[in-house]
Amino acid sequence: MPTGLKATSSVVPIGFIVSETAANTFTQAQVDLNLSPLDREVFVVLSINLDASAPDSIAGANSSTSGSFTSTSQTAVALLDNSNCMAHTKLDIRQNAGSVDGVSFTRGAGEAPATGLEYLGIIATNDFFVQVKGLNNTSTKAMAGKVYGYRARASADIYAALVQSEVLSA
Repeated sequence: MPTGLKATSSVVPIGFIVSETAANTFTQAQVDLNLSPLDREVFVVLSINLDASAPDSIAGANSSTSGSFTSTSQTAVALLDNSNCMAHTKLDIRQNAGSVDGVSFTRGAGEAPATGLEYLGIIATNDFFVQVKGLNNTSTKAMAGKVYGYRARASADIYAALVQSEVLSA
């Protein structure tokens, strides 16, 4: 357990899904954690699983579906260099011009690292955000997932620092 935090729940899984509003359109969903700011409650993220829809195979065109899990609202799918991005995934189909056969690629940081970290991140504000966007697809794409973590109460100074860090880095 991180210093300055006291667990107030056991590990809970929270499922989510976000679907594009139209094909190849960035779409974001906000998921409420129902945290109590008066009790200085935070959510300690232990693991995140992301499952993006497969991109469409379009002859002669590269296509993809990408998604991310963040602690703050975004204007595009976030990459791991964003301090508020806890997980990212991308599925690609690459095709040469005029080709009908493509090669698929999967890139993801949607699982807990194998290094045995104590936690992936701490969400200090009341919600988290999930994003999805397709590229060169003929149909809308979605990303579903599950985050595992627990609620904890932070000391006053730790809580203030966590909230300030999260809000200012948005």
